[in-house]
Amino acid sequence: LKVTQENLDNQRNAVQEEKRLRYDNQPYVNAFLRMNELIFTNPANAHSTIGSMEDLNAATVEDVAEFFKMYYAPNNAVLVLVGDFKTADALAKIRANFESIPRQPDPPKVDMTEPQQKAERRATMEDQLARAARIDMAYKAVEGNTADFYALQVLSAALQSGQSSRLYQKLVKEKEMVTGVGGFMDEKRGVGAFYTNATLRPNVKTEDVEALIYAEVERLKKEPIADWELQKAKNTTRRNFINNLQSTLSRAVSMGQYTVYYNDPNLINTRLDKVAAVTKEDVQRVANKYLVDTNRTIVITMPKAKAKSATTQSGK
Repeated sequence: LKVTQENLDNQRNAVQEEKRLRYDNQPYVNAFLRMNELIFTNPANAHSTIGSMEDLNAATVEDVAEFFKMYYAPNNAVLVLVGDFKTADALAKIRANFESIPRQPDPPKVDMTEPQQKAERRATMEDQLARAARIDMAYKAVEGNTADFYALQVLSAALQSGQSSRLYQKLVKEKEMVTGVGGFMDEKRGVGAFYTNATLRPNVKTEDVEALIYAEVERLKKEPIADWELQKAKNTTRRNFINNLQSTLSRAVSMGQYTVYYNDPNLINTRLDKVAAVTKEDVQRVANKYLVDTNRTIVITMPKAKAKSATTQSGK
């Protein structure tokens, strides 16, 4: 790769335009970014991938060339081939195109450890693009591909995935307090988080919605979920995973991710077994372990009032 000032400026402009489009001009995105800054103490976990405009402007030709040399090297790469091919022919082409590329010094290992959270963290922000108040909530949780991670995935499906989920039934159908509610268990090599969000109807108080969410979380802690909820949650998790495998590209990305994250490309064949092994007792256990108030982060987004334009009137 030849890094020049010209192509760096060109691609920097492209990334900055992407940031404007996907981040700066989308409602609630800044709340999610702020959420991660509050959840995580370690900058390796808290910092957004795309960075700030200041970060992007600060990158020099030397920075990019050095980064490329260190990280885009065969000793730091995973090559995944998915499709209909003859192994011998494929390997010959791979060797012809990649074997001559020299290895580089191994990149320094990134510290992704996180201190235990000991108190709730909270912020309120205004968003000029938002049309309704929204609650973003997260509980600091656990690394991916662990027994607790899969239990939290199943818990998330039961609590907040689909119209039969507990939060949808309570907040959307029964109380009619929100227009939408959902969330997910994030998968990371380091510590991930269990996310929930709810968009409020007009004249509904955020504290009332929070109270109902906490009540449903407490119910999960006190009593096991029903057999049908457990099966539905597993089916939802299974369907989402299998849908992702329909694409050849998605299979390749998943295998590459599992290799980079866990050094286990075969996880693509065993992952659903780990989901199937989750019990009602596991769901109740991780609810009590992770979904606690001292482990919680809240960001409230309020629509920013539009400034009234100054007008002059002639007296009548």
